[in-house]
Parts: sequence; C-alpha cells; structure tokens
Amino acid sequence: MTVLPVTLAAAAAAAVLNIWLGIRIGALRTALQISVGDGGSEALQRRMRAQLNYVENTGFVLVLIAAIELAGRGSWWLSFVAMAYFLGRVAHGFGMDGGKAKLGRMIGTLLTMLIQLGLAAAAILIVMGVM
Repeated sequence: MTVLPVTLAAAAAAAVLNIWLGIRIGALRTALQISVGDGGSEALQRRMRAQLNYVENTGFVLVLIAAIELAGRGSWWLSFVAMAYFLGRVAHGFGMDGGKAKLGRMIGTLLTMLIQLGLAAAAILIVMGVM
C-alpha cells in the first residue's frame, strides 16, 4: 500500500481551510440576515468569492502534490510548498475582506500562482527525467 503523507496532510488542511472559509460566510450571513444569495452585500460577495477562488485552485494543487509524491520526487520540499500554499490562501481569505488586510489578497494570489506554476514545472521535469 502506498501512503502519501504530504498529500494526506495537504488534503486534510484543504478540508479544514474550506470549512473555515465557509464558517466566515455563515457568520456574515447570520449578521446580515441573508440566507440565500448575497443580498447585494459587497462584504458577503467578497467572502463568497474568497471561498470559490480557493476551491477553483486547490484541486490543481492537490493533484500536482499527489502526482509528484507518487512519482517519488516529493521529499522534504513538497511539505513546505504545501504549507506555503495554505498560508497564502489564509492571507487571501482575510485580504478579500478589504481594509487593512487587503495586502493579504495580493500575497495569497501571488503565492497561489507561483506555487501552481512551480508544481507544474516540477511535474514536467519529472516526466522529462530531469528531476
């Protein structure tokens, strides 16, 4: 049986982070008394988009992490990449609220793109036998 510890830890972190993003939406829905849709609230739209953007990107990252780990090329660096991705996504979640935390949106977006690009490059190098 093949055990993929980095992939398992990353998938667990992904689930917890998704729950956290959903709780933030639920808390705002409760405060604004909006049960369906966004009710025209920009704050709710921002939180909903933060979660959707997270979901749009996380599947690609998890698949690449798993594929690299299955190829036996993950080693220690893959854990750090996964951790950086999730820290970036937390920063993005807070940054989407705007205000003083808005820098987090840019940091999270940049980390997400760079990590996806880096993982994709690593996967290509593995296929080519370079890595």
